[in-house]
Amino acid sequence: MDAEDLASFLLGVGVGVGLGLLFAPKSGEETRELLRGKADEGKEYLKKRSSELRDSASDIIERGKEAIGRQKDTLAEAVEAGKQAYRDAVAQPAPPEGQVAH
Repeated sequence: MDAEDLASFLLGVGVGVGLGLLFAPKSGEETRELLRGKADEGKEYLKKRSSELRDSASDIIERGKEAIGRQKDTLAEAVEAGKQAYRDAVAQPAPPEGQVAH
C-alpha cells in the first residue's frame, strides 16, 4: 500500500465517521460503539494490507536471490572456462622459431 492509498483510506474513514456522528440519531454509548467498530475495521484493513505487502516483498526478495544465484553460477562457469582455455593455451608447445602458430 502506498502513501496515497493509505491517505485515501484514512480520509474515507474520517469522513464516514464524521457524517455518522452528525446524522445518526444514536445515544452516546451507541455512537462510541460505532466508532470502536469502525476503528477495528480500519485496523483489520491495515493488518491485511501490511500482510499482503510483506508477502509481496518476500516474493520479490526470493526471486532476486534466485536470480543472483543463477548469475553467480553463470559467472563461475565463465571463469572456469577462461581458466581452462588458459591452461590449454599454455600446455600447447610453442611453434618453432620463425613460424606462426595457427
